[in-house]
Amino acid sequence: MDFKLTEEHIMIRDAARDFAKTELLPGVIERDEKQEFPKELIKKMGDLGFLGMMTSPEYGGGGMDTISYILVMEELSKIDASASVMVSVNNSLVCWGLDTFGTEEQKKKYLSKLTTGEKLGAFCLSEPEAGSDATSQRTTAIDKGDHYILNGTKNWITNGSSADYYLVIAQTDKEKKHKGINAFIVEKEWDGFEIGPKEQKLGIRGSDTHSLNFNDVKVPKENRIGEDGFGFKFAMKTLSGGRIGIAAQALGIASGAYELALDYSKQRKAFGTEICNHQAIAFKLADMHTQIEAARHMVMKAAWDKDQGLNYDLSGAMAKLHASQTAMDVTVEAVQVHGGNGYVKEYHVERLMRDAKITQIYEGTSEIQKIVISRSILKD
Repeated sequence: MDFKLTEEHIMIRDAARDFAKTELLPGVIERDEKQEFPKELIKKMGDLGFLGMMTSPEYGGGGMDTISYILVMEELSKIDASASVMVSVNNSLVCWGLDTFGTEEQKKKYLSKLTTGEKLGAFCLSEPEAGSDATSQRTTAIDKGDHYILNGTKNWITNGSSADYYLVIAQTDKEKKHKGINAFIVEKEWDGFEIGPKEQKLGIRGSDTHSLNFNDVKVPKENRIGEDGFGFKFAMKTLSGGRIGIAAQALGIASGAYELALDYSKQRKAFGTEICNHQAIAFKLADMHTQIEAARHMVMKAAWDKDQGLNYDLSGAMAKLHASQTAMDVTVEAVQVHGGNGYVKEYHVERLMRDAKITQIYEGTSEIQKIVISRSILKD
Protein backbone atom coordinates (compact mmCIF):
# COMPACT_ATOMS: atom_id res chain seq x y z
CA MET A 1 0.00 0.00 0.00
CA ASP A 2 1.33 3.41 -1.00
CA PHE A 3 0.63 5.92 1.77
CA LYS A 4 1.44 8.92 -0.40
CA LEU A 5 -1.58 10.89 -1.56
CA THR A 6 -1.82 11.81 -5.23
CA GLU A 7 -2.17 15.41 -6.37
CA GLU A 8 -5.84 14.71 -7.04
CA HIS A 9 -6.31 13.37 -3.51
CA ILE A 10 -4.72 16.48 -2.04
CA MET A 11 -6.86 18.76 -4.21
CA ILE A 12 -10.06 16.97 -3.14
CA ARG A 13 -9.05 17.00 0.52
CA ASP A 14 -8.22 20.70 0.42
CA ALA A 15 -11.51 21.52 -1.29
CA ALA A 16 -13.40 19.71 1.46
CA ARG A 17 -11.32 21.42 4.15
CA ASP A 18 -12.03 24.83 2.68
CA PHE A 19 -15.75 24.11 2.34
CA ALA A 20 -15.95 22.91 5.94
CA LYS A 21 -14.28 26.02 7.29
CA THR A 22 -16.06 28.58 5.12
CA GLU A 23 -19.53 27.03 4.76
CA LEU A 24 -20.10 24.56 7.61
CA LEU A 25 -18.33 26.24 10.52
CA PRO A 26 -20.18 29.61 10.66
CA GLY A 27 -23.57 28.12 11.58
CA VAL A 28 -22.65 24.80 13.13
CA ILE A 29 -23.39 25.70 16.76
CA GLU A 30 -26.76 27.22 15.88
CA ARG A 31 -27.74 24.20 13.76
CA ASP A 32 -26.83 21.92 16.66
CA GLU A 33 -28.87 23.95 19.15
CA LYS A 34 -31.93 24.20 16.91
CA GLN A 35 -31.55 20.72 15.39
CA GLU A 36 -31.64 22.27 11.93
CA PHE A 37 -30.85 20.25 8.84
CA PRO A 38 -28.46 22.20 6.53
CA LYS A 39 -30.71 22.11 3.45
CA GLU A 40 -29.07 25.14 1.86
CA LEU A 41 -25.70 23.39 1.91
CA ILE A 42 -26.81 20.22 0.10
CA LYS A 43 -26.73 21.73 -3.38
CA LYS A 44 -23.35 23.31 -2.66
CA MET A 45 -21.93 19.92 -1.67
CA GLY A 46 -23.52 18.43 -4.77
CA ASP A 47 -21.89 21.10 -6.95
CA LEU A 48 -18.52 20.20 -5.42
CA GLY A 49 -19.12 16.53 -6.21
CA PHE A 50 -19.36 15.39 -2.58
CA LEU A 51 -22.69 13.54 -2.90
CA GLY A 52 -21.83 10.97 -5.56
CA MET A 53 -18.09 10.66 -5.30
CA MET A 54 -17.72 6.96 -6.09
CA THR A 55 -20.59 6.80 -8.60
CA SER A 56 -19.89 6.35 -12.29
CA PRO A 57 -19.59 9.64 -14.26
CA GLU A 58 -22.17 8.18 -16.64
CA TYR A 59 -24.78 8.90 -13.96
CA GLY A 60 -23.41 12.24 -12.79
CA GLY A 61 -20.96 10.87 -10.25
CA GLY A 62 -17.31 11.67 -9.74
CA GLY A 63 -15.94 8.19 -10.47
CA MET A 64 -13.48 8.70 -7.61
CA ASP A 65 -11.85 6.10 -5.42
CA THR A 66 -12.69 5.33 -1.81
CA ILE A 67 -9.53 7.10 -0.61
CA SER A 68 -10.90 10.37 -2.01
CA TYR A 69 -14.19 9.74 -0.27
CA ILE A 70 -12.71 9.16 3.19
CA LEU A 71 -10.53 12.25 2.85
CA VAL A 72 -13.64 14.33 2.26
CA MET A 73 -15.48 12.60 5.10
CA GLU A 74 -12.67 13.34 7.55
CA GLU A 75 -12.48 17.03 6.67
CA LEU A 76 -16.24 17.60 6.84
CA SER A 77 -16.48 15.67 10.11
CA LYS A 78 -13.83 17.81 11.79
CA ILE A 79 -16.35 20.65 11.66
CA ASP A 80 -19.85 19.19 11.33
CA ALA A 81 -20.61 15.49 11.72
CA SER A 82 -24.30 16.17 11.07
CA ALA A 83 -23.47 17.27 7.54
CA SER A 84 -20.95 14.49 6.99
CA VAL A 85 -23.34 11.68 7.93
CA MET A 86 -25.73 12.95 5.27
CA VAL A 87 -22.87 12.77 2.79
CA SER A 88 -21.99 9.29 4.04
CA VAL A 89 -25.49 7.88 3.60
CA ASN A 90 -25.97 9.40 0.16
CA ASN A 91 -22.57 8.13 -1.03
CA SER A 92 -21.92 4.82 0.70
CA LEU A 93 -25.40 3.39 1.11
CA VAL A 94 -27.65 4.92 -1.52
CA CYS A 95 -25.55 5.89 -4.55
CA TRP A 96 -23.06 3.05 -4.22
CA GLY A 97 -25.83 0.52 -3.70
CA LEU A 98 -27.74 1.66 -6.77
CA ASP A 99 -24.65 2.03 -8.93
CA THR A 100 -23.42 -1.45 -8.02
CA PHE A 101 -26.64 -3.46 -7.95
CA GLY A 102 -29.34 -1.36 -9.67
CA THR A 103 -30.71 -1.91 -13.15
CA GLU A 104 -29.85 0.44 -15.98
CA GLU A 105 -33.33 1.94 -15.77
CA GLN A 106 -32.99 2.51 -12.01
CA LYS A 107 -29.63 4.17 -12.43
CA LYS A 108 -30.83 6.52 -15.14
CA LYS A 109 -33.97 7.46 -13.24
CA TYR A 110 -32.51 7.99 -9.77
CA LEU A 111 -28.73 8.22 -9.69
CA SER A 112 -28.23 11.32 -11.83
CA LYS A 113 -30.39 13.32 -9.42
CA LEU A 114 -28.85 11.86 -6.26
CA THR A 115 -25.26 12.55 -7.26
CA THR A 116 -25.83 16.25 -7.95
CA GLY A 117 -27.79 17.16 -4.84
CA GLU A 118 -31.01 17.73 -6.77
CA LYS A 119 -32.42 14.81 -4.77
CA LEU A 120 -31.32 13.16 -1.54
CA GLY A 121 -31.38 9.51 -0.51
CA ALA A 122 -32.00 7.51 2.66
CA PHE A 123 -31.27 3.89 3.61
CA CYS A 124 -34.03 2.15 5.56
CA LEU A 125 -32.98 -1.00 7.39
CA SER A 126 -33.34 -0.46 11.15
CA GLU A 127 -36.64 -1.16 12.87
CA PRO A 128 -37.89 -0.93 16.46
CA GLU A 129 -36.99 -4.59 17.02
CA ALA A 130 -34.47 -5.11 14.22
CA GLY A 131 -31.53 -2.73 14.41
CA SER A 132 -28.35 -4.45 13.32
CA ASP A 133 -30.17 -7.79 12.92
CA ALA A 134 -31.25 -7.54 9.31
CA THR A 135 -32.80 -11.02 9.36
CA SER A 136 -35.53 -9.91 11.80
CA GLN A 137 -37.36 -7.58 9.44
CA ARG A 138 -41.01 -7.01 10.32
CA THR A 139 -41.61 -4.63 7.43
CA THR A 140 -43.30 -6.72 4.75
CA ALA A 141 -43.54 -6.48 0.98
CA ILE A 142 -46.29 -8.71 -0.38
CA ASP A 143 -45.90 -9.75 -4.01
CA LYS A 144 -48.98 -8.79 -6.01
CA GLY A 145 -47.73 -9.71 -9.47
CA ASP A 146 -46.63 -6.45 -11.09
CA HIS A 147 -46.12 -4.67 -7.78
CA TYR A 148 -45.54 -5.14 -4.04
CA ILE A 149 -47.58 -3.83 -1.11
CA LEU A 150 -45.23 -2.45 1.54
CA ASN A 151 -46.17 -2.21 5.23
CA GLY A 152 -44.07 -1.50 8.30
CA THR A 153 -42.04 0.98 10.29
CA LYS A 154 -38.40 2.01 10.04
CA ASN A 155 -36.53 3.79 12.82
CA TRP A 156 -33.51 6.10 13.18
CA ILE A 157 -33.40 6.94 9.48
CA THR A 158 -30.81 9.54 8.50
CA ASN A 159 -32.20 12.10 6.02
CA GLY A 160 -35.60 10.83 7.16
CA SER A 161 -37.76 13.80 6.19
CA SER A 162 -35.34 15.46 3.77
CA ALA A 163 -34.76 12.54 1.41
CA ASP A 164 -36.63 12.09 -1.85
CA TYR A 165 -35.75 8.44 -2.50
CA TYR A 166 -35.63 5.66 0.10
CA LEU A 167 -33.96 2.26 -0.18
CA VAL A 168 -36.21 0.06 1.96
CA ILE A 169 -35.36 -3.45 3.16
CA ALA A 170 -38.43 -5.65 3.69
CA GLN A 171 -39.45 -9.28 4.20
CA THR A 172 -41.29 -10.84 1.25
CA ASP A 173 -41.31 -14.49 2.36
CA LYS A 174 -40.77 -15.14 6.07
CA GLU A 175 -40.41 -18.88 5.53
CA LYS A 176 -37.26 -18.29 3.48
CA LYS A 177 -35.72 -16.23 6.32
CA HIS A 178 -32.82 -14.10 4.98
CA LYS A 179 -33.41 -15.43 1.46
CA GLY A 180 -36.90 -13.98 1.55
CA ILE A 181 -35.74 -10.37 2.04
CA ASN A 182 -35.83 -7.76 -0.74
CA ALA A 183 -34.70 -4.17 -1.23
CA PHE A 184 -36.92 -1.54 -2.87
CA ILE A 185 -36.68 2.03 -4.12
CA VAL A 186 -39.53 4.07 -2.65
CA GLU A 187 -40.35 7.63 -3.64
CA LYS A 188 -41.37 10.18 -1.03
CA GLU A 189 -44.63 11.26 -2.65
CA TRP A 190 -46.17 7.80 -2.95
CA ASP A 191 -49.49 7.18 -1.22
CA GLY A 192 -49.22 5.50 2.16
CA PHE A 193 -45.72 6.75 2.97
CA GLU A 194 -45.61 8.82 6.15
CA ILE A 195 -42.77 10.55 7.96
CA GLY A 196 -42.91 9.94 11.69
CA PRO A 197 -41.57 11.97 14.63
CA LYS A 198 -38.13 13.53 14.59
CA GLU A 199 -35.68 11.98 17.05
CA GLN A 200 -34.39 14.19 19.88
CA LYS A 201 -30.73 13.20 19.93
CA LEU A 202 -27.63 13.62 22.09
CA GLY A 203 -25.36 14.33 19.14
CA ILE A 204 -25.39 14.93 15.37
CA ARG A 205 -28.41 17.07 16.17
CA GLY A 206 -28.33 18.80 12.80
CA SER A 207 -28.85 15.43 11.12
CA ASP A 208 -32.42 14.80 10.03
CA THR A 209 -33.35 11.58 11.86
CA HIS A 210 -36.94 10.27 11.77
CA SER A 211 -39.04 7.15 11.97
CA LEU A 212 -40.90 6.24 8.77
CA ASN A 213 -44.21 4.47 8.28
CA PHE A 214 -45.31 2.48 5.23
CA ASN A 215 -49.04 1.84 5.00
CA ASP A 216 -50.03 -0.21 1.95
CA VAL A 217 -47.46 1.56 -0.20
CA LYS A 218 -47.64 0.29 -3.78
CA VAL A 219 -44.12 -0.37 -5.10
CA PRO A 220 -43.72 -1.22 -8.81
CA LYS A 221 -41.91 -4.49 -9.51
CA GLU A 222 -39.24 -2.58 -11.45
CA ASN A 223 -38.26 -0.81 -8.23
CA ARG A 224 -36.99 -3.99 -6.61
CA ILE A 225 -33.19 -4.06 -6.48
CA GLY A 226 -31.69 -7.29 -7.77
CA GLU A 227 -33.31 -10.69 -8.07
CA ASP A 228 -36.02 -11.88 -5.71
CA GLY A 229 -34.42 -12.59 -2.32
CA PHE A 230 -31.35 -10.42 -2.90
CA GLY A 231 -32.27 -7.87 -0.22
CA PHE A 232 -30.26 -9.35 2.64
CA LYS A 233 -27.07 -9.58 0.57
CA PHE A 234 -27.69 -6.07 -0.71
CA ALA A 235 -27.97 -4.73 2.84
CA MET A 236 -24.86 -6.55 4.07
CA LYS A 237 -22.68 -5.57 1.11
CA THR A 238 -23.83 -1.97 1.28
CA LEU A 239 -23.34 -1.69 5.04
CA SER A 240 -19.85 -3.16 4.75
CA GLY A 241 -18.79 -0.21 2.62
CA GLY A 242 -20.79 2.17 4.78
CA ARG A 243 -18.63 1.24 7.76
CA ILE A 244 -15.61 2.71 6.03
CA GLY A 245 -17.40 6.05 5.68
CA ILE A 246 -18.43 6.05 9.33
CA ALA A 247 -14.89 5.11 10.35
CA ALA A 248 -13.72 8.17 8.42
CA GLN A 249 -16.36 10.25 10.16
CA ALA A 250 -15.11 9.06 13.56
CA LEU A 251 -11.55 9.83 12.48
CA GLY A 252 -12.61 13.35 11.48
CA ILE A 253 -14.39 13.99 14.78
CA ALA A 254 -11.27 12.86 16.66
CA SER A 255 -8.97 14.92 14.43
CA GLY A 256 -11.11 18.03 14.82
CA ALA A 257 -11.15 17.73 18.61
CA TYR A 258 -7.41 17.10 18.74
CA GLU A 259 -6.60 20.13 16.60
CA LEU A 260 -8.75 22.34 18.82
CA ALA A 261 -7.10 20.96 21.96
CA LEU A 262 -3.61 21.39 20.52
CA ASP A 263 -4.26 25.01 19.56
CA TYR A 264 -5.87 25.78 22.91
CA SER A 265 -2.98 24.23 24.84
CA LYS A 266 -0.55 26.59 23.08
CA GLN A 267 -2.59 29.65 24.05
CA ARG A 268 -3.90 28.93 27.52
CA LYS A 269 -1.48 29.69 30.33
CA ALA A 270 -1.34 28.25 33.83
CA PHE A 271 1.38 28.49 36.46
CA GLY A 272 3.41 30.87 34.35
CA THR A 273 3.51 28.99 31.05
CA GLU A 274 1.34 27.61 28.24
CA ILE A 275 -0.40 24.46 29.43
CA CYS A 276 1.15 22.40 26.62
CA ASN A 277 4.43 22.74 28.51
CA HIS A 278 2.99 20.82 31.45
CA GLN A 279 3.66 17.11 31.18
CA ALA A 280 0.09 16.21 32.15
CA ILE A 281 -1.23 18.00 29.05
CA ALA A 282 1.67 17.10 26.76
CA PHE A 283 1.15 13.38 27.46
CA LYS A 284 -2.56 13.68 26.73
CA LEU A 285 -1.77 15.27 23.37
CA ALA A 286 0.78 12.54 22.62
CA ASP A 287 -1.77 9.80 23.32
CA MET A 288 -4.44 11.55 21.28
CA HIS A 289 -2.15 11.99 18.28
CA THR A 290 -1.01 8.36 18.43
CA GLN A 291 -4.56 7.02 18.55
CA ILE A 292 -5.60 9.20 15.63
CA GLU A 293 -2.66 8.14 13.46
CA ALA A 294 -3.36 4.48 14.17
CA ALA A 295 -7.03 5.01 13.27
CA ARG A 296 -6.09 6.88 10.09
CA HIS A 297 -3.91 3.99 8.89
CA MET A 298 -6.71 1.50 9.55
CA VAL A 299 -9.28 3.61 7.72
CA MET A 300 -6.93 4.10 4.78
CA LYS A 301 -6.24 0.36 4.67
CA ALA A 302 -9.94 -0.48 4.53
CA ALA A 303 -10.46 2.08 1.75
CA TRP A 304 -7.47 0.73 -0.13
CA ASP A 305 -8.79 -2.84 0.16
CA LYS A 306 -12.08 -1.72 -1.35
CA ASP A 307 -10.36 0.15 -4.19
CA GLN A 308 -8.19 -2.87 -4.95
CA GLY A 309 -11.21 -5.14 -5.24
CA LEU A 310 -10.19 -7.08 -2.12
CA ASN A 311 -12.53 -8.28 0.60
CA TYR A 312 -12.93 -5.36 3.00
CA ASP A 313 -15.40 -6.82 5.49
CA LEU A 314 -12.68 -7.40 8.09
CA SER A 315 -10.62 -4.27 7.52
CA GLY A 316 -13.75 -2.12 7.41
CA ALA A 317 -15.09 -3.55 10.66
CA MET A 318 -11.72 -3.12 12.40
CA ALA A 319 -11.40 0.43 11.13
CA LYS A 320 -14.85 1.37 12.40
CA LEU A 321 -14.30 -0.33 15.75
CA HIS A 322 -10.97 1.39 16.40
CA ALA A 323 -11.82 4.77 14.90
CA SER A 324 -15.08 5.08 16.83
CA GLN A 325 -13.34 4.25 20.11
CA THR A 326 -10.65 6.78 19.21
CA ALA A 327 -13.33 9.41 18.59
CA MET A 328 -14.75 8.86 22.07
CA ASP A 329 -11.36 8.79 23.80
CA VAL A 330 -9.96 11.83 22.03
CA THR A 331 -13.03 14.04 22.37
CA VAL A 332 -13.27 13.33 26.10
CA GLU A 333 -9.62 14.28 26.51
CA ALA A 334 -10.09 17.37 24.34
CA VAL A 335 -12.77 18.59 26.73
CA GLN A 336 -10.40 17.91 29.62
CA VAL A 337 -7.58 19.88 27.99
CA HIS A 338 -9.94 22.83 27.65
CA GLY A 339 -10.90 22.59 31.33
CA GLY A 340 -14.05 24.55 32.15
CA ASN A 341 -14.10 26.05 28.67
CA GLY A 342 -14.47 22.55 27.25
CA TYR A 343 -17.95 22.45 28.74
CA VAL A 344 -18.96 25.59 26.85
CA LYS A 345 -20.52 25.45 23.38
CA GLU A 346 -18.42 28.18 21.79
CA TYR A 347 -15.27 26.03 22.07
CA HIS A 348 -16.87 23.25 19.97
CA VAL A 349 -15.28 20.27 21.76
CA GLU A 350 -18.36 19.45 23.84
CA ARG A 351 -20.36 19.07 20.62
CA LEU A 352 -17.69 16.88 19.08
CA MET A 353 -17.77 14.70 22.20
CA ARG A 354 -21.55 14.31 21.86
CA ASP A 355 -21.22 13.59 18.14
CA ALA A 356 -18.54 10.94 18.74
CA LYS A 357 -20.82 8.51 20.57
CA ILE A 358 -23.05 7.76 17.61
CA THR A 359 -20.08 6.44 15.62
CA GLN A 360 -20.01 3.48 18.01
CA ILE A 361 -23.67 2.78 17.33
CA TYR A 362 -24.76 3.26 13.72
CA GLU A 363 -23.68 1.08 10.77
CA GLY A 364 -23.60 -1.68 13.40
CA THR A 365 -22.63 -1.20 17.03
CA SER A 366 -19.10 -1.82 18.28
CA GLU A 367 -20.32 -5.21 19.49
CA ILE A 368 -21.50 -6.06 15.97
CA GLN A 369 -18.09 -5.13 14.59
CA LYS A 370 -16.49 -7.51 17.07
CA ILE A 371 -18.79 -10.28 15.85
CA VAL A 372 -17.71 -9.58 12.25
CA ILE A 373 -14.05 -9.51 13.25
CA SER A 374 -14.17 -12.63 15.44
CA ARG A 375 -16.01 -14.66 12.81
CA SER A 376 -13.41 -13.67 10.24
CA ILE A 377 -10.38 -14.60 12.35
CA LEU A 378 -11.94 -17.83 13.66
CA LYS A 379 -13.35 -19.25 10.43
CA ASP A 380 -10.04 -20.91 9.48
